[in-house]
Amino acid sequence: MAVVPSSALAETRIGILLWNSQPRYEQCKEGVLEVLRREGFKEGEATVVVEQAYGNHNTAAQLARKFAESHLAIVVPIGTSAALAAAEAMKDTPVVFAMVFDPVAVKIAQDWKTSGNNTTGSSSKAPASALLGALRRLTAVKKLAVLYTPGEANSEAQLTDFEDLQKEYAITTIAVPLRSRVEVEAALNKVAAAPAEAVVLTGSSVIGDTVAQIVLLASRVHIVTATQSEDHVDKGVLLGVTVDPRAVGRLAGEKAVRVLRGATPASIPIEALKTSQVMVNLKTAKASGIDVPADVRKMATRLVE
Repeated sequence: MAVVPSSALAETRIGILLWNSQPRYEQCKEGVLEVLRREGFKEGEATVVVEQAYGNHNTAAQLARKFAESHLAIVVPIGTSAALAAAEAMKDTPVVFAMVFDPVAVKIAQDWKTSGNNTTGSSSKAPASALLGALRRLTAVKKLAVLYTPGEANSEAQLTDFEDLQKEYAITTIAVPLRSRVEVEAALNKVAAAPAEAVVLTGSSVIGDTVAQIVLLASRVHIVTATQSEDHVDKGVLLGVTVDPRAVGRLAGEKAVRVLRGATPASIPIEALKTSQVMVNLKTAKASGIDVPADVRKMATRLVE
C-alpha cells in the first residue's frame, strides 16, 4: 500500500513493515511518517510503501524478501518479529527498526552503541524494574506470573527481564506460555493455582488479541494485571509502565532521516526513550475489587476511568 504515492523515478523509496495491526504499531508508524514528512520526505520526494504481516512469521519473511528485491533506500520494520525478518532478508539495504524491545538480546544488533551491521533503530523498552516498583504499591508481590508467547522474540525478552530481577525483588517468576487463544483459560488457571498475586502481560500477537479475556479472568480472582504495553491498559490491564509508541516512531524516524542523508546505520546508536509513563485503569481496579492507593493515583501519568 503506497501511502505517499508518486511516479517520479528520482524519488526516495522507503518500505515500512508492520508486525501486526495492534494500535501501538500503527501509532509508531504514524510517528515515523510524521518525522519523514517534516524532514522533506513527502509526496513528490518520497514513496512510502507499507506492508502488514498480521502477526504471521511466514508472511513477515515473505514481505521482507519482497522489500529486499525492491531496491528500496531504507526499510523500517515495526515490531521485533518484523525486524528479525528484515534483518535476515536484507544485508545491504539499511534497516531502521522501531518498537523492538531488546535488539541485542534477540541478536539483531551486536551492541546498543553500534549494531555492527546494516541496522539501527529505536527500542520500546520500559524498565521492568519500574513496573515492579509500581506494582508493589498495589500488592505485596511474592509470586509474579508472566504471560508470554514462545517464538515471539519481544515477548520472550520481556520474560527474561523479569526473571533476571527475581533475586533483587525477592519474587518468584512463573513463566506461563500462551500460544493461542484457546489456551487463555488454562493459562489463567495456572496463574490462579500458583497462586500469583499479579500477572504481567508481555507484548505478543496472541496476548494482544486476548487482553479483554485475560483481564476478565484475572479480575474474577482479584489478581492484578500489569503490562509494558500502552494499548493493553486501554484494553483493560490495571497497571502499565509504558512508553509512547508514537514517540518511539518519531525516534526511529529521526534515525531513518540520518541514514537517508548518508549516515551508515552502524554509526547511529540504538536508543530507548528516556522517559516512561505510568497508567492505571481504574475501571478494572473497581471490577477486580482492588484498591488503588492515593500515591499510585498521584504518580500516574494517565488514569483510565
